[in-house]
Amino acid sequence: MTSATDPLPHATTATPGPPSPTPAGEPERAPRWSLPALIAIMLLAAVLYCWNLSGDSLNSFYSAAIYSGTQNWEAWFFGSLDAGNFLTVDKPPFANMVMSVSCRIFGFGTWQMMLPEVAAGLGAIWILHSSVKRSFGHAAAAVAALVLALTPITVAIDRDNNPDTILVLLMVGGAALALRATRDGALLPLLGSAVCFGLAFNTKMLAGYIALPAVFAVYLLAARPALVRRIVNLLIAGVVLAVASFWWAVAVSLVPASERPYIGGSTDGTAWNLIMGYNGLGRIFGGEGNGGGGGGGGGGFSGSAGLSRMFNDILGGQISWLIPFAAIALVSGLILCGRAPRTDLTRAALVLWGGWTVLHYVTFATAEGTMHPYYTTALAPGIAALCGGGGVLLLRAFRADKRWAWVLPAGLAVTAVWAIVLLRRASGWNTWLWPAVGVVMAAAIVGLFVFRSGNRVRLFAASVVAAVVAAIAGPAAYAWSVPSGSGGGMSGVNPTAGPSTGSGFGGPGGGGGRGGFGGDRSGFPGGGEMPGGIRQGGQNAEAGGGFPGGTTAPGGASGGASGEQLPGGGGQAGDFPGGAQNGELPGGQGASGGTAPGGTGGSGGAGTPDGSSGRMGGRTGAGMGGGMGGGMGGGMGGANSELIAYLKKHQDGAIWLLAVSNSQSAAQIELSARVPVISMWGFTGSDQAMTVAKLKELVKKGELHYIQLGGGMMGGGPGGDSNSVSSEVTAWVTKHGTPVKESAYSKSANSASPKSSSSSKSSSKSSSGTTSQTNQSTLYRLDASDVS
Repeated sequence: MTSATDPLPHATTATPGPPSPTPAGEPERAPRWSLPALIAIMLLAAVLYCWNLSGDSLNSFYSAAIYSGTQNWEAWFFGSLDAGNFLTVDKPPFANMVMSVSCRIFGFGTWQMMLPEVAAGLGAIWILHSSVKRSFGHAAAAVAALVLALTPITVAIDRDNNPDTILVLLMVGGAALALRATRDGALLPLLGSAVCFGLAFNTKMLAGYIALPAVFAVYLLAARPALVRRIVNLLIAGVVLAVASFWWAVAVSLVPASERPYIGGSTDGTAWNLIMGYNGLGRIFGGEGNGGGGGGGGGGFSGSAGLSRMFNDILGGQISWLIPFAAIALVSGLILCGRAPRTDLTRAALVLWGGWTVLHYVTFATAEGTMHPYYTTALAPGIAALCGGGGVLLLRAFRADKRWAWVLPAGLAVTAVWAIVLLRRASGWNTWLWPAVGVVMAAAIVGLFVFRSGNRVRLFAASVVAAVVAAIAGPAAYAWSVPSGSGGGMSGVNPTAGPSTGSGFGGPGGGGGRGGFGGDRSGFPGGGEMPGGIRQGGQNAEAGGGFPGGTTAPGGASGGASGEQLPGGGGQAGDFPGGAQNGELPGGQGASGGTAPGGTGGSGGAGTPDGSSGRMGGRTGAGMGGGMGGGMGGGMGGANSELIAYLKKHQDGAIWLLAVSNSQSAAQIELSARVPVISMWGFTGSDQAMTVAKLKELVKKGELHYIQLGGGMMGGGPGGDSNSVSSEVTAWVTKHGTPVKESAYSKSANSASPKSSSSSKSSSKSSSGTTSQTNQSTLYRLDASDVS
């Protein structure tokens, strides 16, 4: 039994081994400090997840879908981006369903949307603590809960409305239930585990299955029933898993394509294609042939694919702090449990959480498709469980057997060295911290050796606590940087924690930081590539707005310094889609000419549902950097108020206010206007949701009148010309539609540049006399009389 002063009892034999199982699998009696420690950790996590939450920007892509789910139950079921059910987001709907229900009950807003996310983050900590406690004891459970709570990327994503927080909760719940089924031999917990993983599949598809091989293997190898019964139980669980996983895809397939929205992210509008392509093989192998799962090499957000990816400048500070210790603890723990009975719960837990960690590590490290840093939050529960449980086993071995006396100190020393490396990558950030980590860890290791034997239990316990503090100091500092505003990357589309540690996404550098995807810069640091083909340069985009220098934007537009063209712009001072100029994003006025979605924001922040200004990842007023989070997925607002007022006034009974090229633009306008907006070609611009035939039908029925061509922020649609369908639609609209002059809705149009993106025609004659599309954003009106 453990106690507050003696975390592990002295062994009575020369050979260490796993802790003896308690009768009937019951947990040991809780020491007095256990519950207060858990409560303190939960409160700490709640502060990290909630502090200054209203100042953060959420992912407008999901925010729009959640809002649509509050307006229309069909949109809620399908996961539609718009309440008119034209196109869904590129994920299954379960996470959005949960957040939409919360917003239906409490009203639509940041806190109402984030309440389920915060609850899911806290729930994952509580479940992990409970599971580790039954396998390794209370001390191990406390360490595991603390590590999970302080994992930097987990703090970042738990403050965002991406689906990964709910995904982790469901997978941790499934793993815990599987361990309980293994321990008790009962079928019901195993079926509960299958349901959890099935719901995880309906949260992020195949990402929810990564840990499944470890779960099935543990039950098959270590569960109490006889082999035949174990196999039968697994088969039954497999059936439940299939039902829990595929009910949504089957239901969608049963609805005729003409009566349901196009499934975003797919190549043919079906859920099955989304499962196997964009959210399946496309994530692993990349390439357009796998449903647009990124362009290979990891999609540019997390560095080059390879087994060392988790330790690069982008991901190292987000997830890798304790991976070396977890690996040492796993291998050592399995050796220590080598002669234990087949049903030994300690070994089963090591296999489960070790398998969880290895499977996620290999998948994320080698993925050639789109790979955001926040995906690695799924690694955190496995690392936490191994650090807690494996650490306790190493501590017992350290005290019981001289042959093992070097392993724990070596693991702690490696942890400290790696923490120092990570902290020194962040030049000028908390420079006192890395020497403190080294000194405290060295003192702790010395204390472990000095007080290893004898009755100096309190001093030995103090040495253990000091080692834990030194090990988690680095990740804790990174984690606190997010709510405190002293670090953290772009909220919304790609949240990260900690300071700038490199040149951005793509290549070996980058990650962390408040300037876009991992650097203290205005917009995208250099060297990376976004889905759809936007390639970043290396210079900052300052007063002129625009992407960092050397950007190759969709359709060949280049961005960077003042006057360079951006997607949807007319070449004037870094134009943006939808008629914005001088580094603007659609919406309210930002500093230094940088306009960000959703109202005034001194730091270019995106507005939130209550009208407050959100915090963005970038420098104040620095064009793209000042408003990037809102423009590319942060924020809750998102379009020019004059344009919205004009469109509403002339909507003439149409279901959709407007059709635009991509989902980010549609989401921002929808959140500002609170009416449905069509995304014609999805998040990456490659969805073939809108065709000429479908557009004619919508116009003829009076369901859509306005189309905005150009502005393909993610590389598709008009201007990007990523597929022949978008080119055909563009040609038809420019031929039959009536251009709407900017002066019709903008008071400042008379003083605008003659090349203003919304007042220019989107076609021009080339030297050969043929018509070619430029990457401008032009508004057109279409009526039934225009459809021949």
